Amino acid sequence: MQPSWAAPRALAPLRATVRIPGSKSATNRALILAALSEGPSTIHQALDARDTRLMVAALTGLGTEISVSEPTTVGNIDIQVRPTPFTGPATIHVGLAGTVMRFVPPVAALATGEISFDGDEGARVRPMATTLNSLRSLGVSVIGENTLPFTVCGIGAVTGGEVIIDASASSQFVSALLLTAARFDEGLTIRHEGPPVPSQPHINMTIQMLAEHGVHVDTPDASTWHIAHQRIAPFDRIIEPDLSNAAPFLAAAMVTGGEVTIPDWPVHTTQAGDSLRDLLAAMGAVISHDGQALSVAMHGEIRGIDADLRDVGELTPTLAAIAALATTQSRFRGIAHLRGHETDRLAALVHEIRNLGGDATETEDGIHIRPGVLHAGHFKTYNDHRMATAGAVIGLRVSGVEVENIDTTEKTLPGFAARWEALVSGSPTP
Repeated sequence: MQPSWAAPRALAPLRATVRIPGSKSATNRALILAALSEGPSTIHQALDARDTRLMVAALTGLGTEISVSEPTTVGNIDIQVRPTPFTGPATIHVGLAGTVMRFVPPVAALATGEISFDGDEGARVRPMATTLNSLRSLGVSVIGENTLPFTVCGIGAVTGGEVIIDASASSQFVSALLLTAARFDEGLTIRHEGPPVPSQPHINMTIQMLAEHGVHVDTPDASTWHIAHQRIAPFDRIIEPDLSNAAPFLAAAMVTGGEVTIPDWPVHTTQAGDSLRDLLAAMGAVISHDGQALSVAMHGEIRGIDADLRDVGELTPTLAAIAALATTQSRFRGIAHLRGHETDRLAALVHEIRNLGGDATETEDGIHIRPGVLHAGHFKTYNDHRMATAGAVIGLRVSGVEVENIDTTEKTLPGFAARWEALVSGSPTP
């Protein structure tokens, strides 16, 4: 069992301004595109966290020249990327990062030599068949089964063509191919066949970032994407704050009856976390945005909601933590794919809420949470960063919540425990 962290209880409404470091999703896409570009690029205000360091290490292992600045107090870095031909042999450790385990294999197919992939124990059960079988169908040699570990045997080029995939388990399967397709000799057409693809905002983010590098994506219908062979231009960019990582801090305002402001919240964005505006408002929060910052204030009781979270599944753990403290029941639907994330998030959330005395059940594609009186207890995280932050949110209202392995939050939000403790104590936060 990992060491436990005593989640601090809030004795008064929390009122604070909290700066959130850069988006992990955008940072790792930016790194891939910069490495595939025809010239050097600079990524400003990128996230410095385990998942992004793993991506830097993966691309460096393939030969890309990358230099990284010292991190700011917020947890951001500037990254300079100078593309070079991808070469092997190389060994890539993906940790638990879905963006590394799924985005890098198509890049490795453009390398010369054998590129071996492995990761944390939990990563070895995450779905990989769609990515690996797509590469095989395009003529790429892949040694191994459809989970980690495996080896991509690159010959320096991929012919391209057309692939038919079932991406209903993760939108990352689509983004992984889109990011690299322009470098395939004949481009690529991706056709999805199966239940709806979850997390559509992440595909929109990929397409927008490709456009900023000069790459056009044709989308004749909602399940088809085509990219012709074309150059990927270099591009200097600024990464937005990670809006999904803002979720627990905004939840802190809700569950304590306070107010939290997040600076630099974009007016328009493809990030899934922007849906917090509507979701938290439906649960009773007062939302305001002045064009530069988003504030969430709470003046009454928390209401449960019935919501389809298919496109924003990453917000589920925080919303479930809020729902466990609500006065009415909540149903979250469209999130069966969360069973294949860092852990089975649906089973994990239900078990941990129940362990604290709450009332939660799994459904076929989601969870049902009813009002209950929570008590002290141990909150397991299953090495899942979003489970850890969910436990911290509940701990604001429930004394004696001990969160297992809070350091798992280093995956996407470095220094979370210190930030959280500063928030609760009223000390200045980054």
